[in-house]
Amino acid sequence: MDTDSVIYQIHPLGFCGAPDRPDGSDSHRILHVTDWIGHLTQLGITHVLFNPVFASDQNGYDIRDPFHIDPRLGTDEDFRTVCDALHEAGIGVILDIVFNHAGRGLPQFQDVLEKKWDSTYCGWFFLNFDDPWAPDGFTYGNWEGHNNLVKLNLNHPDVRAFLFQAAQHWIETVQPDGFRISSAYCMDRGFLRALSDHLHALKPDLFLLGEMIGGDYTILLNDCGLDSVTNYQFRSRLCSSLNAGYLPEIADTLNRQFGKDPWCQYTGTHLLSFADNHDTDRIASVLNDPRDLPLAYDLLYAMPGIPCLYYGSEWGITGTRTSTSDDAVRPSLQSAEWNALTLHLSFLASLRRAHPVLFSGSYEPVYTARQQLAFIRRNKTELFLYALNTDDKDAAITIGRPLPELKDLLTGEICSSTQTLTLKPKQSLFLCRRF
Repeated sequence: MDTDSVIYQIHPLGFCGAPDRPDGSDSHRILHVTDWIGHLTQLGITHVLFNPVFASDQNGYDIRDPFHIDPRLGTDEDFRTVCDALHEAGIGVILDIVFNHAGRGLPQFQDVLEKKWDSTYCGWFFLNFDDPWAPDGFTYGNWEGHNNLVKLNLNHPDVRAFLFQAAQHWIETVQPDGFRISSAYCMDRGFLRALSDHLHALKPDLFLLGEMIGGDYTILLNDCGLDSVTNYQFRSRLCSSLNAGYLPEIADTLNRQFGKDPWCQYTGTHLLSFADNHDTDRIASVLNDPRDLPLAYDLLYAMPGIPCLYYGSEWGITGTRTSTSDDAVRPSLQSAEWNALTLHLSFLASLRRAHPVLFSGSYEPVYTARQQLAFIRRNKTELFLYALNTDDKDAAITIGRPLPELKDLLTGEICSSTQTLTLKPKQSLFLCRRF
């Protein structure tokens, strides 16, 4: 997958208005995605990331059958129709696969529930039959304490074969351009390396994205052979720095991740950057000042990485998770809306298409103050300068080095004096020069 991508993330069960649990009725809800293709094209989207579409017990992550689409969404043929339509429109498809755990409805686990230690599938799971007091007569490994998510033994050869076959099935069926590997941060590294090798052998250009909450991203990138990881560190610092009015926090994170110093961690990588997703509060609900919302996306598109938009956030919808439900951040949306923010994001996507430096350029910080920052990105053909002012008043920033004349990509004006820049309140500058 090209690194100049702009990804659009959909939580299909929520987006399509599916019931909380399978109800036995026939549905073709997933076809609703095709109604949004014009919106995605206008927004400059290159790929759609589908959170799990496979048959599950409830929320999509408790998979019971990884070989078929959830009947609440429709049929396998419906999903092929959606993927074909996206591909015909020039939009790639990334599927969220859940291989760390499964739902209790997985037939192999149902066999264990019925036969206990006599089941031929005991080795598929981490079972303890010395706990007869438990509701099932035994206990089992799960994901982060959730008993509806049964942990799989990824070192069992039959489990590996089963999961590899499921991934290969979807490669052959809908020709996805990539997979997001859910919970990759806590999965067996040997399994991830074997999975990566297997899938890249089937499709060398397949994009493998690992879910990584914290820690050292190079574990998944280098040790496990994945192509990218979710940049939660950036998202956390983005929200806190904007709300605190203290940009050195996010500036330090960006330099630590992408800078030129030997201790910088992910220089040259293309991490997935996002302002919100299906597991976080909506960015419009998090920011204290609504005027900071477009600035957050300015930074997202200007920094190194692959920007990802979460459905509905492109026009600023709100939503907050609770301790018992994620429904508020996974709503059903009938139609797309366009406002100033949507138009701005469409324009930012056009800048990325027109200026390769925005996805291939190096990163160098050149100015940081409490409410201002600036950085330079370079490649062989372009020099790009991004500057941000989150203050309520004008701000002058000094770059401290001579730069050539740069074109303001938002206004088309030529900026001849670039050592000192004056920014208006709540303003971003996108300045560039081709060589």
